[in-house]
Amino acid sequence: MRLYFTLFLLLLFISIAFVFGSQNNQIITLNYLIARSDITVAEAVSIFSALGFIIGILVTIVWRLIRKGKKALSSPQQ
Repeated sequence: MRLYFTLFLLLLFISIAFVFGSQNNQIITLNYLIARSDITVAEAVSIFSALGFIIGILVTIVWRLIRKGKKALSSPQQ
């Protein structure tokens, strides 16, 4: 049941992103420290959403590994 709910939310977010991307074709300028690029609003939102997703996954993995390590250290050794 949890898998179906997760897939439903994923499809919902993808469809919202598709609608948002098809409606926003304005060009914006992103200034980096050493570069500048002109991209559409939809591309910028897609890039930063993907970066946020990847960072969130990495933080979750690290958090679980730390938690598993603390649990292993606190359990009595036989």
